[in-house]
Amino acid sequence: MITNRTRLAVEIAALGGAAGLAGDALLRVMPWGLNVFVCVTALVAAAALLVRRYRVTPGPDAPWLAITAVLLGAAFLRRDAKVLATFDAVALLVTLSLGAASLQGERIAGWRALDYLRAGVTAAAGSIAGGIVLVTHDVRWSELPHEGRLRHVRAAALGVLLAAPLLAVFAGLFASADQVFGNVLANVLRFDAGAVVSHTFFICAWAALAAGYLRWSFLNRPLALPATATNAALGIIPVGTALGLLNVLFLLFVVVQLRYFFGGSGLVEETTGLTYAEYTRRGFFELVTASGLVLPLLLGADHLVRREAPAHIAVFRRLAGLLLVLLAVIMTSALQRMRLYVDAFGMSEIRLYATAFMIYLLGVFAWFGWTVLRSRRQQFAFGALMHGFAVLTGLHVLNPDAFIVRTNLNRPAAERPFDTKYALTLGADAVPLLLQALPRFPVADRCAVAAGLLRRWNPSERADWRTWNWSRSRTRRLVHDSAPALRALPCKASLEKE
Repeated sequence: MITNRTRLAVEIAALGGAAGLAGDALLRVMPWGLNVFVCVTALVAAAALLVRRYRVTPGPDAPWLAITAVLLGAAFLRRDAKVLATFDAVALLVTLSLGAASLQGERIAGWRALDYLRAGVTAAAGSIAGGIVLVTHDVRWSELPHEGRLRHVRAAALGVLLAAPLLAVFAGLFASADQVFGNVLANVLRFDAGAVVSHTFFICAWAALAAGYLRWSFLNRPLALPATATNAALGIIPVGTALGLLNVLFLLFVVVQLRYFFGGSGLVEETTGLTYAEYTRRGFFELVTASGLVLPLLLGADHLVRREAPAHIAVFRRLAGLLLVLLAVIMTSALQRMRLYVDAFGMSEIRLYATAFMIYLLGVFAWFGWTVLRSRRQQFAFGALMHGFAVLTGLHVLNPDAFIVRTNLNRPAAERPFDTKYALTLGADAVPLLLQALPRFPVADRCAVAAGLLRRWNPSERADWRTWNWSRSRTRRLVHDSAPALRALPCKASLEKE
């Protein structure tokens, strides 16, 4: 008799096979758009089907994780920005790993920070190796029925294997006896070996990942982290000493920063030998790195003193709070540096996303002070995750590529000319603004923009439906409508090829 576990394993294998075919058919083409949304929705629907069929009781976070996964898939339908799409993909992977844990019955909201790392690592490992375990261990082949339809399928497969060498011999003889038959047979059997290998690889890869993910979600139990050792605390003396010295260093840096910012560009150039723009450029990313290192430091320090006496914990909170205040001043200084840097050199992707990361860190540190330093550390990790999703949502609302072009267009051209070459490397969201600003550009830049738009968004080429994206579709339509005017510009030599 077939057990529920074997039946579930067989259905997961079948869903994995279907996912492999869908992945090969949809996800082979780039850039991703509609294909990602369809595949993510199908994966969520498959998981919901298994939950209902086998009456699985997931964790309380499963519904909103499923909705989040679908929304992240839909994000590929809206914006056309490479870096933003990368963040969407990372957020989607994080959501799917949390979804697997929720399907195993875990409650996400009360996790520690290490639990999120554990969920990501185990879900990735389970998805990669789970497909092999599914067919070699979980499917009990001895339980499958040997009668009925399955018996006929096996018999037919055996017949195909027996006929294969006979078909090859007789086909060869008939092809030699009749040239016309030989041509017909050659046309029927003609195939591209490279394409067959490529399709086979992608089908197997996507099938293995999908089946492995579903297997990890439904047939595995969560792996618990080892219990924290009771003697892990160092005590307030070494931890407090380290935090105190860091506070002194941070305070010294803050004093120097205030002196330079109030002293203005003259003091910076006289003291450092750098222009004010060069000074701001050299410091921002170092300050971002330093700010990012403070979070694991404070989390580790909190772990080391959490079993101390209340008076010692109070000392830690004061030192940590002072460090957060000084860090807030330093991060404000970093944001001010970036503002000055953008004023001097313009906006770019790395500057925009680095600023977004700094804003994310500011929110996380504020949340750290509100939760961990008030004995509510169990709320910290989940809130930090939600803040990350909020910043990602804000970036989608901001429309990064369009914001970059708009910011650079609004800068006085006399200070620094608009970089049309860089603007043409941005995604489809930047194109409407470029078309609107085209009359403002010098003739050479106007010709370069027109040629670049016609080349990249060729009106005569039809896009693959699997890569459909609202921004790219709108941009192709705009370039198509503007093509006569673009080709009519007084730069025929550069547009004749487009």
